[in-house]
Amino acid sequence: MLNPTAPFPTASAERDRWILAQRPPRAAVDPTRPYHFLLEDECAASGEIVSVATIFLTNRECPWRCLMCDLWKHTLTETLPAGAIPAQIDYALARLGGSARQVKLYNSGSFFDPRAIPPGDHPAIAERLRAFERVIVECHPALLGESALRFRDRLSAPLEVAMGLETIHPEVLPRLNKRMTLEDFARAAEFLRRHDMALRAFVLVKPPFLDEAEALTWAQRSLDYAFDLGASVVSLIPTRPGNGALDALAASGAFSSPRLATLEAAAAYGLAQHRGRVFADVWDLEKFSDCPQCFPAREERLREMNLQQTLLPPVHCAACEAKPR
Repeated sequence: MLNPTAPFPTASAERDRWILAQRPPRAAVDPTRPYHFLLEDECAASGEIVSVATIFLTNRECPWRCLMCDLWKHTLTETLPAGAIPAQIDYALARLGGSARQVKLYNSGSFFDPRAIPPGDHPAIAERLRAFERVIVECHPALLGESALRFRDRLSAPLEVAMGLETIHPEVLPRLNKRMTLEDFARAAEFLRRHDMALRAFVLVKPPFLDEAEALTWAQRSLDYAFDLGASVVSLIPTRPGNGALDALAASGAFSSPRLATLEAAAAYGLAQHRGRVFADVWDLEKFSDCPQCFPAREERLREMNLQQTLLPPVHCAACEAKPR
């Protein structure tokens, strides 16, 4: 492991304070607008490539202070008034047009956190989603319950819930400050399965405290674990610096960004299992590359693998092969 003795609090309350102390300033956001929205293509369970409206809602910050999280940057410190979230959805959908078949409502935390998304807004939110074939939200395993069932029943389309598994490494997961055990995740996965809601899992590629070889091994094991629990999708997220806490750990030798090759190998492993869809997160991907010559082709390969759900031949690069090893 990368410098497992790096200064980092062991108690949850102390970890919270340490993580908060490392943070750079929060971004200015407008409570009447989603902070981002876009159309993206994604391979559906049927194998079709469908258009997805992804809306990043502006709302109160998540109550957990996860070590690797940078989503808090675009959140507020207070709960929004009734009607604000439906208005944000209206704003985004009016500008995205009507071509999307699926919708993701991502809110930098948990959709079923009542301090983030007021439950009184659920009927209005569901009404706005009637045109979609699938609705995808994100949630911490601890917050799945009756509210999720009521929201599911209001929808005219299947509900999919994305949960952060992050890693199954027995030492790293507790240190991420997520306040979740593997048993918690498994119980939440069983809840979704029992109530006919699909599971999408997020797995970190190279979380803090792991070296490059360990990163691939534990990404592969985490993929297997998610599929064992019935996940229909696993999204592989390369762990990114920039939230303050990870930068402090990098300075102490306890974190470094994953290499592009590690993300590629994790995606290739997942696709080769043929157990469900595997998506490599390609946002800001160039940060993980050290070769401008082959990066465009490698990025395009990952994008195509995401869409086709097929393992494509690796990119060979004369410049990389000429580098001393």
